[in-house]
Parts: sequence; C-alpha cells; structure tokens
Amino acid sequence: MAANAFTGLLNSSADRHSLFDDAQGIVAGSMLAVLGVSLLSGAGLLAGGTAGLAFLAHYATGFSFGLCFFAVNLPFYYLAFRRMGPAFTIKTFAAIALTSILSEFVPGFIGIGHVNPIAGALFGGLVIGAGMLALFRHRASLGGIGILALYIQDRLGWRAGLVQLGFDCLILALSFLVASPSIIACSVLGAVVFNLTLAINHRKDRYIAV
Repeated sequence: MAANAFTGLLNSSADRHSLFDDAQGIVAGSMLAVLGVSLLSGAGLLAGGTAGLAFLAHYATGFSFGLCFFAVNLPFYYLAFRRMGPAFTIKTFAAIALTSILSEFVPGFIGIGHVNPIAGALFGGLVIGAGMLALFRHRASLGGIGILALYIQDRLGWRAGLVQLGFDCLILALSFLVASPSIIACSVLGAVVFNLTLAINHRKDRYIAV
C-alpha cells in the first residue's frame, strides 16, 4: 500500500504533473529566480511587479530583499485564492517563501560582486524569466500584481495588461527616488528581456500539463 502511494507521487502523464513534478518545478523555478535577482542586485538594478516593490523597499530601508519580497506579497494571497483557487495559492506561497529564504542565504554561498548594469539586465532578466517559466508550467507564480490585475479586470472590466503596465510605470516612477536614470534605463532593459522570455516561450496551446 505504502509503495503504491509513493509510486503515485512520482507518476505523471503527458497532461498532468505528479506531486514530485510540481515540487521540483517550484524548487528549480525559485532557485533560478534567486540567481537572477542576485545578478540584478549586484548591478544595483530594479524590477517590475512585486519584485520591484521589494527592491524599492530593500534599497530604501536596508532590509534584506528576501524579507521585503515576502512581506509585499502577503496582501495578494487572498486575491490568489479567490481568482486562481487553493492549489495555485499554496504552490505560489511555497515558491515565494522558498525564494525569500534562498535570497537570505544564497549570497553567502555565491558571491556576486560588481556586475555591469547592461550585463546584469540581460542575464538577470533572462534567468528570472526562465525561473518564472518553470513556475508557470507548474501552476505557480512569484508575482502578486499580476493577480491583482486579473482581479481588477474581473471586477471593473479594465484590461489586465494595461493595469499591469500602469503598476509597473508607477514602480518605475518611484524608482527615481532611489536610483539614477542610467540604472533605471538598464532596469527597463532587464524587464524587456524578462517579458520577452515569457511571451515567446509560454503559450498554453503548446504546454497543456496541469
């Protein structure tokens, strides 16, 4: 009986992930996201979404990115539960918690010193995009603002993409309080690379497993 239950945790099919599949996807996605964040942080760059809010809080207060990232995502779990359901919310909470914890310890194991801002934007945006792809394909996420955008679209009829863009523009405007125009320009480059990575590689009609 126990052997059958264990085997069930490992078995997956073309259209359904096993529990083990989801676990390794969340761990891998979180690890890639932390590596990308480390590259952005080494270059002094910022990001969009809740990661951008966490960077702003980190640079403004001196608190660690991991702590700020976990804290700014707390208000979005209710929306995630209402909009996406309990499974998505639990996996997203696990991904955010793991990313926050790894962000505390990874710099002690992988020392990233000075990073050229353009290189940090290109490589950081790409690596975070790859991490988000892994999470998306296992029905998880790292960002609360995207969920808020979907919620506003449902309630008010505003297009989620425009809502997301509005929030990112607001974060960008606030960035002038803690960063120079050149750093902000490189941060925009990183956001473009990140979003292109998702737009080109994440399509529901090509990847259907749940």
